[in-house]
Amino acid sequence: MSTETQTKTIPEELAGKRLDQALAQMFPDYSRSRLTAWLKDGAVLVDGRSPKPRERVDGGESVELRAVAEPVTASAPEAIDLDIVYEDDALLVIDKPAGLVVHPGAGNPTGTLMNGLLHHAPGLEVLPRAGIIHRIDKETTGLLLVAKTLPAHTALVRALAEREISRRYLAVCHGVLTGGATIDAPIGRHPVDRTRMAIVDGGRRAVTHFTVVERFRAHTLVDVKLETGRTHQIRVHFAHRRQPLVGDPVYGGRLALPKGATEPLIAALRQFKRQALHAARLGFEHPASGERVDLEAPLPADLEALLEVLREDAADA
Repeated sequence: MSTETQTKTIPEELAGKRLDQALAQMFPDYSRSRLTAWLKDGAVLVDGRSPKPRERVDGGESVELRAVAEPVTASAPEAIDLDIVYEDDALLVIDKPAGLVVHPGAGNPTGTLMNGLLHHAPGLEVLPRAGIIHRIDKETTGLLLVAKTLPAHTALVRALAEREISRRYLAVCHGVLTGGATIDAPIGRHPVDRTRMAIVDGGRRAVTHFTVVERFRAHTLVDVKLETGRTHQIRVHFAHRRQPLVGDPVYGGRLALPKGATEPLIAALRQFKRQALHAARLGFEHPASGERVDLEAPLPADLEALLEVLREDAADA
């Protein structure tokens, strides 16, 4: 546990506001929920006393904030190889391999990315979800953003909510797409199978934009940009269009082999047992420096091999 003490004077222009609202403007590096928790724990003093969150301020009061960083992540650290593509004092970015679960859960209490992050940077134990800002599915590969400090976490979570973090994916779907489009269809839990997501009335708004990168005889490589970030969003949206991602074990349906497909393509499609989805590019404003950070992860070997077979099949058609 670590403590950082800051002292500030409440500006006159905040007079009349509730204390919790004033603190949120005075200490933007911390989330309002965390500031409120510190208020209730007595870690915030106003003119030497412990106030209530909803008290009104007059302006000019002296505020002493003891920012207490306590462990909030109970997962155990584990030595797991991590492909770190960017790291500094504020954050890091991982290129996640297929098969690595992001968070511990039922059936996966250990051996997750979170366990590996806590081993790599023990200070992450004081951050929600060990600093992981967004998630990608177990069998999806690619870039994942992780905050290393409370201020960075607050800033990046806010940027994600305000859609200021750019996430671009590469995916291979069934069918030959004629051009790009936007999929705007609400996503919620499947009404029968609660382990799956589905397009449902009353679901949360979900928007996916895509453009065509390369066409094959019966498949398409697409560049996908997420406007929202719902669970399984890309997989559900493309399945909704009856153009599911190649290899998707949940939303892909029965294996569809193109008429006249070459033997190498048939073998490749049968052997590809995960969704053909890769988080290829990530862009964001650095929470400390304000500079733009744009990162790219190369395609994993299995997806690159699938594309090569698709190209050869298309050439033989």
